[in-house]
Amino acid sequence: MKTYNILFLCTHNSARSILGEALASTHPSGKFVGYSAGSTPGTSVNSIAADIAVELGMDRALLKSKSWDVYVEPNAPKMDFIITVCDNAAGEVCPFWPGQPATAHWGFPDPSLVQGTDLEKRTAFNTVMNGLKKRLDILAAMPLEKLDSMTLKAIHTSIPAQA
Repeated sequence: MKTYNILFLCTHNSARSILGEALASTHPSGKFVGYSAGSTPGTSVNSIAADIAVELGMDRALLKSKSWDVYVEPNAPKMDFIITVCDNAAGEVCPFWPGQPATAHWGFPDPSLVQGTDLEKRTAFNTVMNGLKKRLDILAAMPLEKLDSMTLKAIHTSIPAQA
C-alpha cells in the first residue's frame, strides 16, 4: 500500500501542526506519514501537544519545532499534501513545494492561547485533535491518488468548526 506524506503547517510549529503530524503518523489506516513545520518556528513544542502526541504513539524525541525550509531542501521528503492549520500560516507566502502537492487550509483556533485551568487547556487541545482526526479519517477514506486541492479543502468545509 502506498503511503502519502502530509505536511501540517502553522506559524510556530508548537501545537496544532504537531497534533496533525502525530495524528497522521499514527492514523489507523497506515496511509500517512505525518510531518510538521512553521514559518517562524518556536524554540519548543507545547507540553500539552507533546503529551497528546506521545499518547497517540509518537516518540517524544521526534517532536521538534522546525522551519518549513527543511522541507524544500533537495533531500527532503516529497509531500503529497500540505495543510495549514492556523490562519497566520494560511496567509503567509509559502515556499515552492516540489512536486506540486495538493494544499488546503484546515483552520483551528490556537489551543495554546486558552487561559484557565489545566482541564480547560487540555480540552482546547482535545478539540483541535478531534477536529483534525475527523478530517484525516475522511481523507483516508478517499481515493488519495486522485485527490486535488479543491477536494482537500472541501473536507474542512464539510465539518462544523467545533468538530
